[in-house]
Amino acid sequence: MLVLTLNYVPGKEIEALGTVKGTIVQSKNFGKDFMAGMKTLVGGEITSYTELLNESRQIATKRMVDEAEALGADAVICMRYGSSSLMQSASEVIAYGTAVKFK
Repeated sequence: MLVLTLNYVPGKEIEALGTVKGTIVQSKNFGKDFMAGMKTLVGGEITSYTELLNESRQIATKRMVDEAEALGADAVICMRYGSSSLMQSASEVIAYGTAVKFK
């Protein structure tokens, strides 16, 4: 599945099938949260959070692609990510775009 942030597919005529999205809500691990808190004392990257967000984006993207495939799409264009904090220890990541079929 081709996933692009462009609003077109170079060299292809497309037909829009609709909006597709994939979401995930993940909570932080208490142990990792404690260690991240300690990291804020000395500064630097909090790799456990980086890994958590990367994993969340991958899962959200896969769910979006699965939804596009179910519509018979060849690609997803205008793909974007969004995120929000639902509570102190949980965040949502959403991947969304427009499913399209090549003509």
